Amino acid sequence: MKRVISSLLIATALVGSAIQPAAARDRHHHNDTGRAIAGGVAAGVVGGLIGGAIANSGPRYVDGPRYVEPAPRCWYEDRDVRNRYDGGYHTETVRVCE
Repeated sequence: MKRVISSLLIATALVGSAIQPAAARDRHHHNDTGRAIAGGVAAGVVGGLIGGAIANSGPRYVDGPRYVEPAPRCWYEDRDVRNRYDGGYHTETVRVCE
């Protein structure tokens, strides 16, 4: 919607500036009304194309995955571990994850 509105505003500004005011038109005593309107329409079309291209040139966002696997829950526990040297046990802090 923002793109459409900005394109319309640009086209309106270009058409308004392309059409001559009535006082200037009457001063020349020429019947150039058709050419002025055609020029305004052409300027509006060109302005709309340029404005639309500028409005669409913004960054594009890509959606990431919808579901992300939660990280495993980990904690540290003291556990008895067999001693390699004498066959006994000693206590070590071990990281345990689910």
